[in-house]
Amino acid sequence: MQSSDSNLSSPLTVLSGVGPALAKKLERLDLHRVEDLLFLLPLRYEDRTQLVKIGSLQAGQRCLVSGEVLLAETVYRGRRNLLVRISDGTGQLTLRFFHFSRQQVAQFKNGVRLTCFGEARKGQAGLEMIHPEYRLLRKDQDAAINETLTAIYPATEGVQQGRLRSLTDQALRLMQRETPEELLPEAVREKLDLPELAAAVQYLHRPPADADVELMLSGKHPCQRRLAFEELLAHYMSLRALRALANEDPAPALTGGGDAVADFIDGLPFTLTGAQQRVVDEILGDLARHHPMMRLIQGDVGSGKTVVAAIACLKAIACGVQAAIMAPTELLAEQHWRSFSDWFRPLGIEPAWLSGSQRAAARRTSLEAIADGSAQLVVGTHALFQEGVEFHDLALVVIDEQHRFGVHQRVALREKGIGDRGHPHQLVMTATPIPRTLAMAAYADLDTSIIDELPPGREPVSTIAVPETRRDDIVGRVREACQSGQQAYWVCPLIEESDVLDFEAAEASYAMLAEALPDINVGLVHGRMRPAEKERGMQAFKEGLIQLLVATTVIEVGVDVPNASLMIIENAERMGLSQLHQLRGRVGRGSRQSHCVLLYKPPLGQLARSRLAVLRDTNDGFVVAQRDLELRGPGELLGTRQTGLPDYRIANLARDAELMPGVQSAAEIIARGSPRNGDAIVRRWLGDAGRYGKV
Repeated sequence: MQSSDSNLSSPLTVLSGVGPALAKKLERLDLHRVEDLLFLLPLRYEDRTQLVKIGSLQAGQRCLVSGEVLLAETVYRGRRNLLVRISDGTGQLTLRFFHFSRQQVAQFKNGVRLTCFGEARKGQAGLEMIHPEYRLLRKDQDAAINETLTAIYPATEGVQQGRLRSLTDQALRLMQRETPEELLPEAVREKLDLPELAAAVQYLHRPPADADVELMLSGKHPCQRRLAFEELLAHYMSLRALRALANEDPAPALTGGGDAVADFIDGLPFTLTGAQQRVVDEILGDLARHHPMMRLIQGDVGSGKTVVAAIACLKAIACGVQAAIMAPTELLAEQHWRSFSDWFRPLGIEPAWLSGSQRAAARRTSLEAIADGSAQLVVGTHALFQEGVEFHDLALVVIDEQHRFGVHQRVALREKGIGDRGHPHQLVMTATPIPRTLAMAAYADLDTSIIDELPPGREPVSTIAVPETRRDDIVGRVREACQSGQQAYWVCPLIEESDVLDFEAAEASYAMLAEALPDINVGLVHGRMRPAEKERGMQAFKEGLIQLLVATTVIEVGVDVPNASLMIIENAERMGLSQLHQLRGRVGRGSRQSHCVLLYKPPLGQLARSRLAVLRDTNDGFVVAQRDLELRGPGELLGTRQTGLPDYRIANLARDAELMPGVQSAAEIIARGSPRNGDAIVRRWLGDAGRYGKV
């Protein structure tokens, strides 16, 4: 039994019916304390507030009915079935059970009355309900109907819905005795018209019969917005706390090397755009401080982020310390290694290479150079922050394609550089532009710089969507382009044929194109190749020895071939907007007008049609990102499975992004007026160990 001194912060075992075994199962739903139950919100609701006459039942209707047992029999039709026939005088209904015990069979005696809830379906002998929830009634008992809508919670193995409702009932009763502390300032709630926390929680767990279910299913009910707001605030304040901690850390102030940087910029074969110069100034200003830089560079494909990162690295090296560049794939890391080698070798700087697939001898050589400081610049994959890698004096960490790494991985690499002079500076880059409201939520621990200007002379890529029935026309277009001295990509989502997915596989497309274009050198690159094979293929394409490169999406980022002016993307309707935009960015990097052809399999669904229309209409990565957020949610932009961000229980970044300006404002008000409340909000939603900085 629940003890009288139980409270919302008590462990779940204080609740009636919760022993150690059930508590273990509830942990899978991230339920540890009584208060956690209050924030386990229903996925949907069922209406059990009124009885439906069996005679008026429709197939597909989920509802509550009541009746008297006419017949119960066990039949064998391929498998054992328990069939229970009930009637309420207006009609008859069959209840069908596949899993049942002898005790259950004995319950359904003729004349027994019961209520049951389920979905009516067409059966062999009229309507039936399969495995309905049911309750037997005593002779003098009326059919029980609920006063509120019935909540359906996220499920986990071994915990029934009835048990979750019973536990939330107990938590709600405790909440009446001990209201959860209202941590949002009244001024914030009034400005945004948000209800009080306890009222919102009570309403969402047990909505009245006349509640607007459609509004709640959309996630936009004021009570849901109240909780989503506080959860977003907890995540935002946790990231800001991480930033505040970083601002207290010491870091080497990189104030020298000005002449080396100026000479490097003057010696480039192009002039920096105004946006690049602005971002360079912001970075150099950060590096001169005694606290670690934590800056995100956003820039569209081809905007010139890499050279900005090179300037930052050269600044560090000129000050006598090490810089490291981490990329999510070997292909992109190799591309950076080549680019930086071309820029830095004339200056007497030889970048070191480190990856998971390196041969033991080469790896040992790299590790020794990193440890003794002779490797002034290190380029690699996530192997850079694995055990056994010791830097001599790491002062700058550059992370490319930040959305492929988690916050924890970012922190782990930063920890590698802690030395006598403090923490390293950190620069993260993404070619996936992120809408401002989403960036506020995901990267609140970083300052943001945007390179919003393309180098002069770049023509926007012309984009068209073409059904795959016109494949022969497209092959002809590729032939013409290659014969005129241009190069082309042909991108396929899968490597080999699949019985499950009818994607055009890269190997099948390669064979088809090699046969159709015998006078053109066709190459193949995909993720399952050995790195050396892949490298040879990419290098041959870059040098013009291969005119048409058939590839999987491994070429999505980092590959720079200015002569490539035609991009064909198979099954474009199956890909996300941001990925399509990234692939399109592989062409249009020279002075020639470039084209992107989106091959799709008709008929197109509404979502796919909207997605392809966006790409036809704009080349602006920020517009693409905003539409992607609206159409697909934040996963495509931030790589939800990879971000390392804790899952949101209630908030949805795509749906609730508009709340972020209010969240930012509320965080500042709380930080100034009641910092204790800020800590309590983070604890309520993320737990004591839920801070992003813990790795």
